[in-house]
Amino acid sequence: MTANLSLNLVVLDCDGTLADSQGEIISVMNAAFKDHKLAKPDPQAVRKSVGLELEEAISSLLPGGNETLWNKVSETYRTHSYARRDAGKRGEPLFDGAKLAIEAMSSRGWQLGIATMKSMRGLTHLLGEHNIGRHFSTLQTGDGNPGKPNPEMLFRALAETGTDAMSAVMVGDTSYDMQMAVNAGFRAVGVAWGYHEVQELRDAGAIAIADDFETLPAVLEQLFGVT
Repeated sequence: MTANLSLNLVVLDCDGTLADSQGEIISVMNAAFKDHKLAKPDPQAVRKSVGLELEEAISSLLPGGNETLWNKVSETYRTHSYARRDAGKRGEPLFDGAKLAIEAMSSRGWQLGIATMKSMRGLTHLLGEHNIGRHFSTLQTGDGNPGKPNPEMLFRALAETGTDAMSAVMVGDTSYDMQMAVNAGFRAVGVAWGYHEVQELRDAGAIAIADDFETLPAVLEQLFGVT
């Protein structure tokens, strides 16, 4: 099957879309809160905050705090996260079917990218661990980019791949991903296996929902009229 040129770039979110990172994120968040003698945050609230800039996520979990506290907890979170990664203790498995879907989309001639609030250090570690980095033409991270739903990461992905927004799609699991896609003029596709509910994704601008990775390429083909 040959991909129509109307689809040239597929940008994926990472945490909650490509990799199931919630266990790792909750563990590190708990450790950071404990260091500051704070009660453990609600796990569901942590899930909902995935995809935001770290400081914004922390502030959403500590609404009664202040900027000084949010920044301190954020720095402690990063310290724990880096230490666990360097010790080989991070657990971020890919979702079922992710690797095969990435290979299938790449084989169709579509350029692939990632837009995530992860650090570049964390993202390249994950891609290397799962041996999938070679499939991606552009990697946009929280390093030097404004947080979602600001569209800057997607604008940079377009520039790096020589693509226009009408030929691109953003695939993600949170309302922040969908809002970012809309803000950038991308088509927005939500996934049913992530950290926000399907209705939240639709309300935020998703025009299609993929039920699993196995069917994601077909959802994109249908959306773009691939023949």
